[in-house]
Amino acid sequence: MLMSSSQAPTTAPTSAIVLFAHGSRDPQWHQPMLKVTERIQHIAPQNLVRCAYLELTTPDLPTTVQELSALGVTQVRIVPMFLGVGRHAREDLPQLVAQLREKHPHLNLDLQAAVGEDDRLVHLLADMAVGHAAGQAA
Repeated sequence: MLMSSSQAPTTAPTSAIVLFAHGSRDPQWHQPMLKVTERIQHIAPQNLVRCAYLELTTPDLPTTVQELSALGVTQVRIVPMFLGVGRHAREDLPQLVAQLREKHPHLNLDLQAAVGEDDRLVHLLADMAVGHAAGQAA
């Protein structure tokens, strides 16, 4: 007997993406983060997607990692949503991730470079500043 797609067993995602940002008390500040989260869910539905914040906003990164671990996630890609690489991205976040690795040795915590270090974003921002669509010649 064949199972219909509605009866097919589902498996919990084993990987997740955490968008990590500074945080703000202003609810409008969060809108771009939520839009990126929605876009990731659309293009990579096999991943859980969460936001975590350094301060001023919840949840923080330890809470988010704990939640993902409890859900059975084994791989977490942490994407620092910082344009500039100041002390938070350069020192605080790597130290926090090292502590989380000690606390959750069963998790593969992959700390990515800050988005502002990616040439693709730098080029897109420059194109936007001069009024060009990404990838179009002047």
